[in-house]
Amino acid sequence: MIRQTIALLFVAAALPTAAQTYPAKSILVISPVQAGSAGDTTLRLVTQKMSQNIGQQLLVENTTGAAGIIGAQRLARATPDGYTIGGISDSTLTYVPILQKRNDFDPLTLFEPVSLLSFSTWVLIAHPSLSVKSVREFVALARSQTLPSSALSQTRRLDYASAGLGGSHHVVMEMFNAATGIKLHHVPYRGATQAAVDVQAGHVPVMFSALAVVLGPIQSGRLRALGIANESRTPLLPETPTIAESGVEGFTFSTWTGLFAPRGTPKAVIEQLNAEVVRAAADTTLRARIQALGGNVQASTPLELADRIRQTTRKMLKVIQDAKITIE
Repeated sequence: MIRQTIALLFVAAALPTAAQTYPAKSILVISPVQAGSAGDTTLRLVTQKMSQNIGQQLLVENTTGAAGIIGAQRLARATPDGYTIGGISDSTLTYVPILQKRNDFDPLTLFEPVSLLSFSTWVLIAHPSLSVKSVREFVALARSQTLPSSALSQTRRLDYASAGLGGSHHVVMEMFNAATGIKLHHVPYRGATQAAVDVQAGHVPVMFSALAVVLGPIQSGRLRALGIANESRTPLLPETPTIAESGVEGFTFSTWTGLFAPRGTPKAVIEQLNAEVVRAAADTTLRARIQALGGNVQASTPLELADRIRQTTRKMLKVIQDAKITIE
């Protein structure tokens, strides 16, 4: 018995420390979007709570470009040991690869799904210099093209801003164009934050945005909310109708973000990370902070997240085909 006990002690001592005490050090969290964007803000809030709970730092680092693909590829190449994870939006995982013709980018072979993180409310915004106060007025103005000089380029076109080619901001406006019969000119930026800043400055008159990015400027009057893209109004802007209420029947749009690890990350690590997301998402203070930004925290199982990717891909492929959305 004594010899057996000694042998077991030697085996335990030989096991890798990481296998016994994950996480034994800080964890890098890749955010493929600009700091201050809706998905990035939610990711930082959730991982901050996870850091407090597990006693190790989750350090968020932005790696932007190609509507999230560059950061996602960095995650895919990382060592699958649980010390590099990433928060990736549905656009990067589903319709950006379709529009950018990235046949080598398959999220279900590149990543291990961990958990859903959150959903975002979207809103159509305009600079106050554009003399419209509703979706109906905006559509009428876009159709007539009788626009104030401050909103016109030399070619008398109405521009809209986006966070980049093929991303959510681009796709939702092209959906809106198709649904209303208008045609706006696309001005892509390198991120949602920069695009929203230029709309706020009046350099570009309109854009769709996640509410978290533009709520402050809307409340202060520096931007005007024309319509909510989700199925129902938000209590944060109770007087702003949905776009469907405003005459664009059936129009809805929202986005989600999930947490992922590189393919091959041990199942036990995925399960532990999932449990920590579930634990963080149940915190009432965290939920209230994210709801105050127009988002909703929602955890899931890894299998549910994988299934959501498949469902969103099928849905958005049809949207792209029906609206004839392409990258210029």
